[in-house]
Amino acid sequence: MDFINIFILSVVEGITEFVPISSTGHMIVVAKFLNMPQTQALKALEVIIQLSAILAIVWFYKNRLSFKKALFWLKVFIAFLPVGLIGFIFSSYIKGLFSVYVVAVMFILGGIAFLIFEYFYKHSASERINKLEDVTYLQAFKVGLWQVLALIPGTSRSGATILGGMASGLSRQTATEFSFLTALPVMVSAAGFDLVKNHHFFEAGQFKLLIAALIIAFLTAYFTVKFLLKFIKRHTFIPFAVYRIIFGLILLWFWFLS
Repeated sequence: MDFINIFILSVVEGITEFVPISSTGHMIVVAKFLNMPQTQALKALEVIIQLSAILAIVWFYKNRLSFKKALFWLKVFIAFLPVGLIGFIFSSYIKGLFSVYVVAVMFILGGIAFLIFEYFYKHSASERINKLEDVTYLQAFKVGLWQVLALIPGTSRSGATILGGMASGLSRQTATEFSFLTALPVMVSAAGFDLVKNHHFFEAGQFKLLIAALIIAFLTAYFTVKFLLKFIKRHTFIPFAVYRIIFGLILLWFWFLS
């Protein structure tokens, strides 16, 4: 791994982690086009740099949501339970799904799902919850069930939780913000586990590259979150849906030609 490749992967992670277009799927594809072999070190890096995205969320919400609000964070934990349990039990099987074909198919299906949800959202927007604090425990659990779908590469964790939130009665913005916060326990557990399990795959000199990757991913994720929250105040998720479908079709085309 060299700095240029690490830089590209970190920027891709930062941009795509909280946008509903699948960070894991993009990094799999980008690594393939950069001719980076899927070594254990690379797979670990792709998960570990998500820590920076987590820190970006913590920093972004540091003045808005106090960690002393135990009842709210209990809802976040409830949303984590389904994916935490399923992910732990089937972790080895899930890693076997990491392929360009699976990513392409899930990109397309996810895009279609967003188009459908946006159509029905127009007819019920006035009845939706508009504050994070008003999210119920049942809604949090429903979002958690949707989050399980994100274990399939290319689905997008943020995409699944945003759709889950919208399906459960949250407004577009509340669903997006709750999606950001539900990422914390998921990504901390996944990244922490991979860091402890695979740290020995990194050579001494590569730790400098890892630190650089963390910084780059943090800055990119922070500004992406700011952009997305401003974007959804005036727009729908349809542009992301169209992007997912087009990108997925392009990937399928390359996959069939290879």
